[in-house]
Amino acid sequence: MLPSSTVENYLKAIYLGVGSLTPPDRLLPMGQLAAALGVAPGTATTMVKTLAESGLVEYEPYAGVALTGAGEKLAALVVRRHRVIELFLVSVMGYRWDEVHDEAEQLEHAVSERLIDRMDEMLGRPEVDPHGDPIPDPAGVVKPQPAQTLLTCPLHQQVTITRVIDQDRSFLRFIEDHHLKPGEAIEVEERDAVSDSVRVRARNDQRITIGTRAASKVLVQVASAVILLLSMTAPAAAQDEPFQILDNSFLVEEAFNQEPGIFQNIFTARLDEDDEWQMTFTQEWPLLTQTHQLSFTAAVQGIRGVSGFGDLLINYRWQAIAETERAPAFSPRLSLILGTGNASKGLGAGGHGWQVNLPVSKQFGDAYLHVNAGFTHNPNAESDNGEYNLFTPHAAMSGIWRVRPMFNLMLESVIEFEQFVESAETRREAVFTLSPGFRTGWGTAVPQTIVGLAMPVRMTEGRASVGVFGYFSYELAFSRQQP
Repeated sequence: MLPSSTVENYLKAIYLGVGSLTPPDRLLPMGQLAAALGVAPGTATTMVKTLAESGLVEYEPYAGVALTGAGEKLAALVVRRHRVIELFLVSVMGYRWDEVHDEAEQLEHAVSERLIDRMDEMLGRPEVDPHGDPIPDPAGVVKPQPAQTLLTCPLHQQVTITRVIDQDRSFLRFIEDHHLKPGEAIEVEERDAVSDSVRVRARNDQRITIGTRAASKVLVQVASAVILLLSMTAPAAAQDEPFQILDNSFLVEEAFNQEPGIFQNIFTARLDEDDEWQMTFTQEWPLLTQTHQLSFTAAVQGIRGVSGFGDLLINYRWQAIAETERAPAFSPRLSLILGTGNASKGLGAGGHGWQVNLPVSKQFGDAYLHVNAGFTHNPNAESDNGEYNLFTPHAAMSGIWRVRPMFNLMLESVIEFEQFVESAETRREAVFTLSPGFRTGWGTAVPQTIVGLAMPVRMTEGRASVGVFGYFSYELAFSRQQP
């Protein structure tokens, strides 16, 4: 029997219904299935018997129905199509998260698995849809996501919302209006059995009281110190809740390309103790998918009382590895350095060059670790009326701690073995920079604005100087947005 839309709807309803049962229950009651599909119990029973004859379900009269192995795989692929489509509509097409369910209900029966796989790749192989529902992989396998509801999680302890299990539009709007979407950190302060209510402390210490029925539909994950320690030492630990602020470091590059349909504008300003300064503007664009990214970086700077444009960088970055539960993200970058700065005034290298950086990023609970290694090569640098072949390797590491969803503390460190020209000869010295700072912002989705401040301490040959570093980033969509 061909998997028609009716067959797929029945299989999906059984799949989701059985998934909500409490062990040892394994059979979905027929009345519950009929209610989920909006049909009469007799109609549901007739269809289930047909599915049983096709080997897709196991049916026990007066008990209920369950999927066979073949039926479960077909159902999981329907669910996969539905949830990938929902995320695509939100992330690329600009739909609101409360208006994608009905669209996905129609499209899930019309698209091919090939198209879904391309959409999945374009989205960066996500593990959950906009509501936090897990997305089955191409084989129909879903990673376990242990979670509690607002009715069962610990009181007076910070938890992170991971999933909302009601697709009703008015409910989703209520959730969004009260900052209870997946990714938000909250704390359950009180449960009142008399009034059937739960009081939570949400963003900006906002107190919200909701009914127990609504509370049962909000799933959370506890972020205790023990869980954080385990996540840092056990490679097989469950995937942590995503950071709301990503790819917004100051000195140490993060291994994340721009998502499809979104570009980023980055402004930085640095003032050193000796009144040297630099301002940069970077713009990053994805090339159709998250796998490839182009960007440029332009600089204006001042040194020894002279100011002007610095060298221009044209950058290509390849998302070689997307971060998973086990693997860190890896996104090598190759940059072409155009000698647009005036070398005689110390504003540029004077010749073209290239730069390579190899960033690696991995989340450990409420912390992110970023590691970089690479080099800058200027084969025809101009200095002292001559050309020199200058090669400067570098390494860097940073740790970022999520204090709150939209506030991160940062500690970045960079060491460069800088090669330069002095008295017509090349010299090399180690330059170490340690930079504590913070970043915060507005918007957990697009558009998003991030600002930050740091105090880089630069140390070389026994001398230390302190500077100030400012950061401003604005992300927005360039694809069509829904009104």
